[in-house]
Amino acid sequence: MVTPDRKVRKLMEEYERTGNVSKAALRADLDRKTAQKYLRCGKLPSEMPVERRWRTREDPFAEDWEECRLMFEGCPELEAKTVFEWLCRERAGKYQEGQLRTFQRRVREWRALSGPEQEVYFAQEHRPGVRMSTDFTHMDRLGITIAGEPFDHQLCHNVLTYSNWEWASICHSESLVALRTGIQNALTRLGRVPAEHWMDHSSAATHRPAEASGEPRAYNRAYLELMDHFEMVPRLIQVDSPHENGDVESLNGALKRRIEQHLLLRGSRDFASRAAYEQFLHGVLQRVNETRRVRLAEEFKHMRALDVDRLPEYTEYRCVVRSWGTINVKRRIYSVPSRLIGYTVTVHRYAEHIEVFYGGVRQLTAPWLRDEHAHHINYRHVIGSLVRKPGAFRNYRFRADLFPSSAFQWAYETLCAAVNDRTAEREYLQILKHAATTMECEVEAALCGLRDRGEIPRLDVVLSACPRPMPTLSEHAPLPVDLAAYDELLAPEEVCA
Repeated sequence: MVTPDRKVRKLMEEYERTGNVSKAALRADLDRKTAQKYLRCGKLPSEMPVERRWRTREDPFAEDWEECRLMFEGCPELEAKTVFEWLCRERAGKYQEGQLRTFQRRVREWRALSGPEQEVYFAQEHRPGVRMSTDFTHMDRLGITIAGEPFDHQLCHNVLTYSNWEWASICHSESLVALRTGIQNALTRLGRVPAEHWMDHSSAATHRPAEASGEPRAYNRAYLELMDHFEMVPRLIQVDSPHENGDVESLNGALKRRIEQHLLLRGSRDFASRAAYEQFLHGVLQRVNETRRVRLAEEFKHMRALDVDRLPEYTEYRCVVRSWGTINVKRRIYSVPSRLIGYTVTVHRYAEHIEVFYGGVRQLTAPWLRDEHAHHINYRHVIGSLVRKPGAFRNYRFRADLFPSSAFQWAYETLCAAVNDRTAEREYLQILKHAATTMECEVEAALCGLRDRGEIPRLDVVLSACPRPMPTLSEHAPLPVDLAAYDELLAPEEVCA
């Protein structure tokens, strides 16, 4: 047991007062020999520590340690727990689960005294107004829902490394469009432009040259245009070196923890709309940025004002409409009105949707498909041709898209069971055309009613349940005709004649 300093101080006080070792030791609650030792050396226990270099009990791993040491030397990435579990299997019955901590301490001591050298990280001095770092971070683990549906998304996270001012924009992929939107949102919010922009080797900013060239990743032309527009110098960290972008990497975790805490205070992770969630997110960011105003003010002195307009937040593509009535946008298939077959259309690809133009007139708006080789077929674009060629329906590559809801799927399957396939296909396509030319929701409601009553959705039954609205002309009172008004068109002498 280590003697506390307070007892030795009491010992020295009593000894100076009485001059008697025994009395001083008794009043300080110390053994007489211990008291003599401290009085002789004149030091407190904390000033004379003794490092123990002997073991109080035998090393339980002494017999197998040499083999374990060779394993750690040959593969420094091995964890102590992994090797301990291997020992327990190889030396069954010799080691127990409770000895894991002892083995981990043994390995830790060996690594500190004889283990391989570790990588040294060098603290960097950040200068105000110089560096903005950007990174994408996934938010799935927070369990955010929009109107009860899971909302899988990422954040494009921007950080000024001197003041740690941060801003984030919602996105669904690490695309150039998402990067452009995220950077412009941050700069617009800031109202200032830093000198440099740092990123990792994301495909949003870089691409891999031809494999035969052996060259490292290079900047994308569109990313360089973005940097030139805002007059920022693009910088890349080294490959597989996230610590070089450490400020934004560490703030990724801090931001998620902060959002988690605010969600707990809110009492719900569900939001009525994406806009409501975005407002909540920006509120969290505003509150944390309030604490960074002092250093941010210093950064403002070294950053120039934002004096350029925002770039369009879309990527433009030129696509030829194929004979299938579809276009291919970045390996994603979309249907367009069939009148455009053979023409070249312009596609504006935003972060969340696409817009199709021909001759400057918008022809179509559709959601952006996150997965490559996915397809978005609007049955209204193809139903006219399918009604004329119903035999193509059975093996149509995108037939699943021709069932707008489960009620339409039920209608087709019920028709197939009730009549022959050819008749079922013809009648279903006519039902689908009726939905395209009237109101899909009315046809769906009629089908749901037939399903609830157990009736077969034959074409005549569906048409009678939701007939096509006939336009009616409004009735007007007859217009009175005054022939004298025509006399005003004639000269006076003509009227007299």
